[in-house]
Amino acid sequence: MARIATIDKKEDLAPEHQPIYDAIAQSRGVVGGPWLALLHSPELARRTAHLGSYVRFESGLERKLIELTALVAARELECKHEWAAHVVHGQHAGIPMETIRAVYQKQGAESFSSQDAQIVSFVREMLQTHRVTEPTYQAIYGRLGEQGIVELAATVGYYAMLACTLNTFDVFTATPPEDLKI
Repeated sequence: MARIATIDKKEDLAPEHQPIYDAIAQSRGVVGGPWLALLHSPELARRTAHLGSYVRFESGLERKLIELTALVAARELECKHEWAAHVVHGQHAGIPMETIRAVYQKQGAESFSSQDAQIVSFVREMLQTHRVTEPTYQAIYGRLGEQGIVELAATVGYYAMLACTLNTFDVFTATPPEDLKI
């Protein structure tokens, strides 16, 4: 059960903030997960949704890479909701279940394809040591270029921010497969 009253419907908001709820619903199809807590600060929710729309839907990064990043970040930060939601999103983006299971089991980089290993290492290094080693940096920079590596770092930060919100308030609205529960 959430540690904060959740904003489950737009009528839970003052009339002047209800368009923010509608915009989130329109861009994502549903208002759930972090929005249930973030809407207690409607302007923060609006700005976060705007950033998230770019990260998830407009970024120059390929969808599969974004979803792998979200999965690794969710797993590293033990965020139940983001993990469960992105298992489904990841599958839709073409991430094999074998790769998702390897992320869940926190297997070493050698367990992933070379391109996936680069992303897994990048995300884990950022979240565990708060830095990226030179070999990992150079591999990602060589693959994605300046804009890509900046967007990748920001994507990790975005999902870390959502995980902090979800974990703080114990918001959990998505359900992963039984064998992949955090």
